[in-house]
Amino acid sequence: MFTAWLALTVFSQLPGAPLYFAEEVEHVRVYYEQGRFGGWPANHGMWHWGDEILVGFSRGYYKDLGPTRHHIDREKPEEFWFARSLDGGHNWTWEHPAAKGQLLPRGKALHGTETPGLALPDLRPLEEPMNFSHPDFALTFRMDNIDGGTSRFEYSYDRGKNWEGPFRLPDFGTPGTAARTDYIVNGKEDALIFITVAKENKQEGRVLCARTQDGGMNWEKLSWIGAEPQGFAIMPSTVRLSDTELFTALRCREGTFRWISAWRSLDNGRSWTQEKNPVDYLGEGNPPMVTKLQDGRLCLTYGFRSYPFSIRARISADGGRNWSPEIILRDDGLDRDIGYVRSVQRPDGKMVTTYYISEESTGPERYIGATIWDPKRISRITSGATNRQAGF
Repeated sequence: MFTAWLALTVFSQLPGAPLYFAEEVEHVRVYYEQGRFGGWPANHGMWHWGDEILVGFSRGYYKDLGPTRHHIDREKPEEFWFARSLDGGHNWTWEHPAAKGQLLPRGKALHGTETPGLALPDLRPLEEPMNFSHPDFALTFRMDNIDGGTSRFEYSYDRGKNWEGPFRLPDFGTPGTAARTDYIVNGKEDALIFITVAKENKQEGRVLCARTQDGGMNWEKLSWIGAEPQGFAIMPSTVRLSDTELFTALRCREGTFRWISAWRSLDNGRSWTQEKNPVDYLGEGNPPMVTKLQDGRLCLTYGFRSYPFSIRARISADGGRNWSPEIILRDDGLDRDIGYVRSVQRPDGKMVTTYYISEESTGPERYIGATIWDPKRISRITSGATNRQAGF
């Protein structure tokens, strides 16, 4: 664990930009090992039960592959691990589900290799309904190819200590799926999922919404979220605002331009309307994470893959129609290999935002970090001082 700091200097290089930051943040190392690579919580999932928090990540071997690539050794295994905190994100322990034969990595989506000597089980159909309302339930979706292969899901009734699966997710009539974890529970056997699928040219991708009303035994495609893009619109993060209203954010790319788009459904996912972008520029791009706060506001967290390489947030007080200026959680990343955020809100109202990063104090290895911060304690830097701002 290391102490908080204030982002005061770097942003003087952005003329006219409001300088906001989260006050009294605490930065924590969730997973760090010399010579290793920790990455991409957004590809795995994050769950919490009060102050108990579970986040998934990839664990590989560090290798410098140059300024435009992820620094993970492509010729060594990439493993799927979990980190668990029992005290609201201050301290963490690590778990390796493959040691129990569970959540085994597979496919071309890996940046490393599959694990030698581990036999991959066949994907099978679900034989009995999942109980989404179980108090210790967790559900995760994984993929084998970002350009549209086969996706699978696994579930847990003991807060992610043991997992059932892998079960095959249908392709919904698409050229293939590339599912990550984004779901909303409606009832005991009723849930919505939001997944990336391949475009007609079998490249990533676009997003659809699907529903099960029998605990995952059968799935129905409800809708596309937006038209098929020329580039991609992928990696949704979705929240429920009312009995009928949903809000989701997507990671978007057209050519060299990257941003986050926003979509709203007023009929429980059967149709969607595009709204103002929460983030117009993301450097090389990063997936969004939307959290509905206890006070009803929305919080968007994300990585920024351009200088200054940073973890940022925005807050909406009107259900995602308008957003605050960018809020800096930390801006000390060494380079563009950063982000893939997941966030949860603790019972005391503080946010725990996880991501991967490298920074000067740890050296070139990527590690999983967490920032603990209060969405009610946001300040603007004015004339060298800080003034608390209301209305976020």
